[in-house]
Amino acid sequence: MSLSPEKATELKQIIHEQLTRMDVHGKIRAVLAETLKDEFKTDSQHFTEEDLMMALRQRGVIEDVVNELRFNEEHISRNFTSTPKPATHFIDTEQRTLKKTNIDPMRRYLHLQILGGKAFLEHLQEPEPLPGQVCSTFTICLHFRNQRFRSKPVPCACEPDFQDGFLLEVHKDNLGDGSRMADATTMLSICDPVQLILIKLDTSGETTLVASHFLEWRSVLESETGATSLAVELLGVGAECKVSVGILNVKLELYPPLSKILSQEIVKTQLSIERQKTAEKERLFLVYAKQWWREYLQIRPSHNTRLVKIFAQDENWINRPVCSYVRPLRAGRLLDTPRQAARFVSVLGFEKAPVVGGGGKQEQWCTLLAFLCRNKGDCEDHCNLLCSLLLGFGLDAYVCVGTKGKGVAHTWVMTYGTDGTVTFWESLNGHRYLHKPINPDAPPMVEQPKCEYPYRSIGCIFNHQCFLANCQPSDSVELCVFDLSDESRWKPMSEEAIKSVCSPGSTTSLPPFPPLCSSVVDAAAESNDLELQLRFLVSEYRKDLGLTTVWEDHLSYLLTPALASYEIERTTGICAGNEEFQDSIRRAVPNGHTFKGFPIHFVHRNSRRAFATCLRSPFCDEILSCRGDQIRLAVRVRVFTYPESACAVWIMFACKYRSVL
Repeated sequence: MSLSPEKATELKQIIHEQLTRMDVHGKIRAVLAETLKDEFKTDSQHFTEEDLMMALRQRGVIEDVVNELRFNEEHISRNFTSTPKPATHFIDTEQRTLKKTNIDPMRRYLHLQILGGKAFLEHLQEPEPLPGQVCSTFTICLHFRNQRFRSKPVPCACEPDFQDGFLLEVHKDNLGDGSRMADATTMLSICDPVQLILIKLDTSGETTLVASHFLEWRSVLESETGATSLAVELLGVGAECKVSVGILNVKLELYPPLSKILSQEIVKTQLSIERQKTAEKERLFLVYAKQWWREYLQIRPSHNTRLVKIFAQDENWINRPVCSYVRPLRAGRLLDTPRQAARFVSVLGFEKAPVVGGGGKQEQWCTLLAFLCRNKGDCEDHCNLLCSLLLGFGLDAYVCVGTKGKGVAHTWVMTYGTDGTVTFWESLNGHRYLHKPINPDAPPMVEQPKCEYPYRSIGCIFNHQCFLANCQPSDSVELCVFDLSDESRWKPMSEEAIKSVCSPGSTTSLPPFPPLCSSVVDAAAESNDLELQLRFLVSEYRKDLGLTTVWEDHLSYLLTPALASYEIERTTGICAGNEEFQDSIRRAVPNGHTFKGFPIHFVHRNSRRAFATCLRSPFCDEILSCRGDQIRLAVRVRVFTYPESACAVWIMFACKYRSVL
């Protein structure tokens, strides 16, 4: 473990204080005098340091010192893992614990250190916050070969004080030959980049995607010292993809060091060959896609107006085939059912890609890591994640591209059952709809199925293996027949062509899919904190109206089953426990009293923002500004956690009072 000069000085001071307290120097002098007197009377001129150490061991002095010099784990983490310049003017509310990692001596590791940043010019004029003041922070998220890490948040500044290190295992989860240590040649063939995502968290709790960068790490293979330092320039996202955001100072080091390094020419040639192969595959797919599109337009001229989307731009404005945004994704033990997966995706925030100025919607599909780290995205991001999770659960799932009411472009997910059942999944709210096509040739007296879904037209569907364009006479969803094997209704793309650019490892430009991370949110603590904050806000609100506030804890507790029931219904579609809730409320409300309740759902944990939204509802305002005799107020908050620290927050305000005519 390497220490900064400040920490080394601090450690020496602690040891010196401990030795002084034990009077170790006095003990050594006593042992030295006794030894010289008793054992080395005739030959004291040959008394060496080894003789003194042996005498100290025999008398137990060294053992006493070692036993006394104990540092507890908390003290170590406090003194030797903090940054050299601790930031005292922001609050990190996320709990972080230091984890011990078992290092396999037979594996090769890449130690990636981020040693500060510079030239973040957007924050050049930002004033220095006062101590204890909450300010905006930067966080770096990292993914490499199925391993994910997150840096400590640092205050936004022109030179943000990033001081983090990440130990990346080169062979992870059987990605390579794990039975032996990777040599330089083996690592040169590993083309997976290190993906870095820079996230900004502002004082209101809103996250912003600042930069997305793919770091080529293999330059370390040509370093004689086994380490190399890089200045990584981060570029903006979307329309600002050509604008520099800032520079990160990165150090790469291999553990254990290579016994034989590669020449710079070999590394350079390998990277050049990979780029050429990728460019050629992408060129051939583009030629094929153009030919396929011409054939599709020849079927019917009106196809030119249908939403058949073959390519989409990611956050770096790189055009990628839409099939590359979807891949079977297994959630391990974090999600148990497809419906729970749909619920998880729906509680991730919805936000359209930001647009500078007017001109309508700016379309931007995010890579999965950028979407997960930001914890919000557009409907396309939600659909790509939901389709990937459903594929991971073994379902035949597709992303549908089309329109909803008023012709607004929209995407949703479809699953195709073994019995031909077609189910639509709305990724933004988790709702499911069965599709039964209308027969336009049926007699007028025949009852047609009623469509409950909001979708109007469909242009194409796709997943990681296939792309199908709708070539039926009408693109109306109501009339659409989902017989995917009928090429007169659905024109397919070549699966081989899709595989050449979209299968894992097919091209070096394809971003790898990260695994999901478990939640770090303490649901009980968050629920309690939000509830206390809302109580304060309600009391202040009623105080401004000239009203007093009396809370009833028992009534608040009785609201819990209702909130749990609402979440179960959103996840499974089954309403349960309503009878018990109603019975408990009847028992808690005396005769002649009136009970009113108002439940509401959020996907964020900002109490003031939630309270402002509640006040816009006349039903909630009627409860919060209630007047009457023996008024008792209640509020209950229940936070349900999901992977990636996504949360479904249920709040219920209630009151009971004696009716006075």
